[in-house]
Amino acid sequence: MRCYVLMGVSGCGKSSVGVALSALCQMEFIDGDDLHPRVNIDKMASGQPLDDADRAPWLAAVGRVMAQSSGPVVIGCSALKKKYRDWIRNEVPEPVHFLHLDAPRDVLARRVASRSGHFMPPSLLDSQFAALERLDADEWGGEIDITHSYQEVIAQSEDYVRETLI
Repeated sequence: MRCYVLMGVSGCGKSSVGVALSALCQMEFIDGDDLHPRVNIDKMASGQPLDDADRAPWLAAVGRVMAQSSGPVVIGCSALKKKYRDWIRNEVPEPVHFLHLDAPRDVLARRVASRSGHFMPPSLLDSQFAALERLDADEWGGEIDITHSYQEVIAQSEDYVRETLI
């Protein structure tokens, strides 16, 4: 297995953990935000949450890019609902692992509020928490508590990848 998704609501560290993990484990990192069509980014930037019709082509693109990667790959992508994770899995001909970067809402609200230059406004955080479905027992993956130090979050993520990377 060589396909990993760092999932979670806005502000959980998908990009920063992904960059670090890719360097430590010699994996390609892809920021799922870069795969959004412009219309999705504009919608979120205006304070409107995406609906399933907006997300479906984006999540299919995440899966296709993952499937086309020639080696181990980690993608940062919210993947909030199980059906969204299924849409990604449907594009990839091998198992996909999901690492849920998780923290309480107040922690993530502070993180999102302190960011500058990101298209995702803090006002959409509640809609993301409302949509969030935790990993089911039949899904490959795990949960990483991001209230721990950044080094611990990276270490836990790296341990998971090294234990499962084939």
